[in-house]
Amino acid sequence: MSDELEIRGGGVVAVDTTTLRTAAGGFDGLAGEIGDIAALVGSTGSRLFELSPATWDASATIEAVRRRILTVIDDAGGIADALRLAADVYDIVELRSERAAAQAAGDDAGVARLDARIADAVRAHPEVERQAGLGALAHWFGWPAELARQSPGMLWWLAPGFHSLAIPFAWSVQRAIGASGAGAIPPTAVLRGGAKEVIVTPGPNRGAAGAPGSLADAAARIPQGDTRIRVERYTMPDGTRQFAVYVAGTRTMQPSTTDPFDMGSNAELYTGERSASYDATLAALADAGAEPGDVVHAFGHSQGAMVNAHLALEGGYDVQTLVSLGSPVEADIGEGTLSIALRHSDDPVTALAGGGHAGAVGAPGSFIAERMADPALGMHDYRLPAHGIDGYTETARLLDASADPRMDAVRGLFDELGSAASVEITEYAAERVDVEPVAPVPHPWPVPLSPASSGAG
Repeated sequence: MSDELEIRGGGVVAVDTTTLRTAAGGFDGLAGEIGDIAALVGSTGSRLFELSPATWDASATIEAVRRRILTVIDDAGGIADALRLAADVYDIVELRSERAAAQAAGDDAGVARLDARIADAVRAHPEVERQAGLGALAHWFGWPAELARQSPGMLWWLAPGFHSLAIPFAWSVQRAIGASGAGAIPPTAVLRGGAKEVIVTPGPNRGAAGAPGSLADAAARIPQGDTRIRVERYTMPDGTRQFAVYVAGTRTMQPSTTDPFDMGSNAELYTGERSASYDATLAALADAGAEPGDVVHAFGHSQGAMVNAHLALEGGYDVQTLVSLGSPVEADIGEGTLSIALRHSDDPVTALAGGGHAGAVGAPGSFIAERMADPALGMHDYRLPAHGIDGYTETARLLDASADPRMDAVRGLFDELGSAASVEITEYAAERVDVEPVAPVPHPWPVPLSPASSGAG
């Protein structure tokens, strides 16, 4: 497995623009302080030069030092300008993303307002528009790269001689998914269709007790056995309550089964239809005592991440944290939700997100953490090892060990939950009601359903 973890703001946006501008201000301040030092050094050299010819050599040395200091000041100013330019570029990308969403929603006034802001930014820095376009183009070409690179190793085993076509084919398929926009959920999205009939059965907690102490601890709590949903109810010291919900991924590749977390629900959610897995999650939260408006922190793998995306958009709860592991979608959630997305660049399921949104989503400080989980090529790739929960739990461990300041908000969440006066934990089995199962569909290769390597989505 690869330990090379990339943490970025999202899409084309690699870092938080506020952080960039703060850093630019720091370099400006540093340049000012160094300028004061240069003035003192120059004054000292001038005085030595005026004293006598015997001090001219010392004066010349001091002047050389002063010039080097002036070069450092110029460098600091250049860095500050570059940081501001980068912030302006990322702002343009985010504004364009907002404009596309407004246009899709038919908000003509919003489109006009955003056009004016984009025009102001371009006038202030004419080079910004070109840089933003290049950044978007690099993202457009780059996000499908790893799966395309690995595709010849998979195709070789099935069709020797045709593996040379694998890279352009795999890249084109991923680009077609991105162009369709299926994996990028807009902020106004509402699932179509009525509620599904489901039964959730509460059971005892068979996992860890208390609050999670880390992101890896939280990932490990996503149900992998007979249960599908885990709900933790926290009573805080001031008497208020918060909830954490952990939602599993797809458990069977068959559609229309009694398991709400089947491939049928997977397809429904991805295409914008209401699913039994979504209704089972709502039912579990309600059974655990969560009411509309209550604070919820949501953790989900694969299909569970899709469920939680819609929970944040339309579930009626105050979803303050959304942690997605291997999600096939990216939702443009509001600024009140901290979004943490863990992706593997060689995971075909996350490729269904089509690269996600061009701009960042979620509250300030939200981020995407990505790495290559399974660099080895071969027939085993058909078992989707890069999509398994174990690999994503390892990615979470790498994040826990990261010094990236964006992890501070995540650690702060666990500290807050750890201060709860009491924690009640319930795990739920779930069953779809009144369904007529279809005949099993045979697969040309083994499809794993184990917690470690499930590739169902």
